[in-house]
Order: sequence, then C-alpha cells, then structure tokens
Amino acid sequence: MRNFQKKQCLETIEVLSEAHGEIVKLIENKRVQGAAELMEQCQQGAIGIGTLVDSTEGEGTETVRCLEEYCEVLYQFCEKLLEGASVNTWQMQKKLRKLLVRVENSINHEIRIQREVVFLPYKASMWDSLESVWKAADEDPDCRALVIPIPYYDKNPDGSFGELHYEIAQYPEEVPVMGYESYDFEARHPDVIFIHNPYDEGNFVTSVPPFFYSKNLKQFTDKLVYIPYFILAEIDPSDKEAVEGMEHFVTTAGVMNADRVVVQSEAMRQIYVDVLTRHTDESLRPTWEKKILGLGSPKVDRVCGLRREDFELPESWDRLIQREDGSRRKVIFYNTSVTALLKDSEAMMKKIKENLQIFEENREDVVLLWRPHPLTEATLASMRPELMGEYGEMVCRYREAGWGIYDDSPSMDRAIAVSDGYYGDWSSIVWLYQKTGKPIMIQNPKL
Repeated sequence: MRNFQKKQCLETIEVLSEAHGEIVKLIENKRVQGAAELMEQCQQGAIGIGTLVDSTEGEGTETVRCLEEYCEVLYQFCEKLLEGASVNTWQMQKKLRKLLVRVENSINHEIRIQREVVFLPYKASMWDSLESVWKAADEDPDCRALVIPIPYYDKNPDGSFGELHYEIAQYPEEVPVMGYESYDFEARHPDVIFIHNPYDEGNFVTSVPPFFYSKNLKQFTDKLVYIPYFILAEIDPSDKEAVEGMEHFVTTAGVMNADRVVVQSEAMRQIYVDVLTRHTDESLRPTWEKKILGLGSPKVDRVCGLRREDFELPESWDRLIQREDGSRRKVIFYNTSVTALLKDSEAMMKKIKENLQIFEENREDVVLLWRPHPLTEATLASMRPELMGEYGEMVCRYREAGWGIYDDSPSMDRAIAVSDGYYGDWSSIVWLYQKTGKPIMIQNPKL
C-alpha cells in the first residue's frame, strides 16, 4: 500500500468514529431513518477501505476481516433499530469503536507501506545527475523507483516552442524507463519526485512541457526534490563577488518550488542559503537551511567509479586510439561550452578552428575527442542564429575528415573514462573531471 493510501484509510476511520457520535444523537432524538442512513454510509466507507486493502495487499487480510465484522455489527444494530427495538447506544458505540481500533492497528502495524519515487530526467546526457540516487531507491525493497524520461522543446528566438525532442531510447540498458504518457501523476501521487531541470519557463534555449514545470509538479507529490544537472567550481562563501555570480543558479524556479534541494557540498549549501536569504528575507533563513542539503552530487559518484575497461569503444574510436604496434595514443577530451560561445562568439569560433588545425597536425601523437555541450546547436539557433551556418560547416568538416573523434552521445562518462586529459572551456565538467586526477588545461580565446 502507498503512504497516501494509508493516510486516506486512517482519515476515513477517523470520519467513521465521528459518525458514531452523530448516530447516537439521531437515535436519542428519535430520528430513526436518519440514523439508519448514516449507518449505511458508514458501511460504504468501511467497504471502500476494504476494497483498497484487497487491491493493494491481496485478499484474506486481518484488516478486511475486522472491516467485515464492523459492517456486520452495523447491519445488526440498524435492523434492530428499524424494527423498532430498543438499542443500547453506549454498547453499540463501544463495540464499533473497538472494531475500528483493530482496523487502525492492523493498518499501522501489519500492512507494508511502499513508497513510489519518480525520476523525471529530460536529457539523457544529464541522467548521471540522478543515477546514483535512483540506484539506491531501486535497491530498497520498500520503494518502487520509476524512471520516466520527459520530452523537451527547443525554443525559437521569439521564445515560442520549436522542435520537440524525446530521448527515452537513449538511456542505459540497465535503466528501465517508462513512457510519461502512461503515468497518471494525479491518481498515482508519487511520494517523491526528483527533477534536474530547475528553469520552468525561464530557460531561453529549451523548455520541458509546462505540465512538468516545478510549480505544477508540486501538487502531485508529497516531496519535490531538485538535484542540479551541473557541477560548479567550489567558491569561498565569503567571496562576495563570486557568490553574487551564483544568483542565477540559486534563484531558479526549481529551487524556489522544491521541498528539498541537494547540492554538491556543504560550502555550496551555505552559499545557496545566503543567496536565498538575501533574495527573500532574513526571517526565512531557517526555511532555506532546512530545504538545502549539501549531500554531494550523483555526478561525482558516477565519475569516481568510471574505468576505461568498462567501455566497449566504437571501431572508429579504436582505430584512431590504437597504433598498429599495439601502443596507445593520448586522448584529449576537448570540451566547448555554450557560455563561452555566447560571451565572445567571434573569438571562440576562431579559437575552435585554430585548435582543430593544431590537433590535426599532431594527430600521430594525440587523438582529439571533441565533445561540445549538448545544447550548443539549439542555443545558437535560439540566441545566435547568424552563427549556425559557420558552426555547422565546421562540425561537418571535422566529422567527415575522420582524423578525430566527435562525441555527441548522451553520456559523457565514456569520454571521461577513455581520455588522458582535459582541454577546453571552464565549465561544470572541469570540477567533475578533477575528481579523476587527470590533468586539466583551460583554453583562452585571447591567446
């Protein structure tokens, strides 16, 4: 039985108990028909509980046996009342209450409660931000963990919805996924919903359907939990300038609407609490301190467990990495971010072209594994449409030349595991890549 169903049963029992007092009053006031009708309503309430228990626990439970006895006692007193016989109301109320106590005890102590936890990833490449939490929930025998990928739209320059994407087929084989259209959120009312998209309508590049905005999901669950899909560089909570730069991450709709927010560290938790308090009111600091949890990021859990040998590489990758004599070329994970492209588009485009040329000239010693941010093309189409042709042509030439690897797969785990070092823009991947202990170099478009 689900927890919200248990609450419904216990609330119904409380209503039945209150109804007994009303029945007594009606009998004492000689309103026999009214008392009989209320007794029948009590029977219907008990039958409703029994039907729910049968459907969740199977037949033959102690709870249902007590409910059947309760209904039989009600029937006997009702028949006696309608026949005009005298009814000992004190004895009737005591007997009915005793049976309800047995039902309540049975529900509380004998019926197993199973939580239903729903994970709502929207981009398959961001699944690693939820994966370790899902694994823990999936291994809990008292928890039913469901992964329900949801679609998302590209946004047009005018803010309207563009192309719809649905990446349900791109999740790992070991992750059982469920179509979002087959899950009734209102009827199922999951105990917990996990999200990693915090923006609601506030993202200029993409949007999940409005139904899946955090402000709407809150009504369908007891607890909405937001875990960021990104990792940020750790900063000192006393560094005012750096903390101010965090505001656009902290004050998103998902953070404001969630019941719990899980961030990457205790220091980051303090920053969230400080920013949110300043953004609202000092009196709300205890609220934010309770809501924000510095439990760490599932992305780190994932990266720390990566091993190169766990991945079977495509033949095209192997051909570039392995030399004919069996030795291995160094692999550089080249990451280009959306932020850098938007900040200085002309300089960044020039920098990427120069880097591709340099790595091509040194392809005998080093393999370039270029993995642009998954939303690069969607972002350019929405916010820098004049660059789409030039950028698309550059990517096309690189892929067709075949001297390097272009990785647009949903997960970056393979790229992290197979690479020997990181080169590229400063982004959340940098802080994550540090956990591998491999070298890192940040590119500078001005050099």
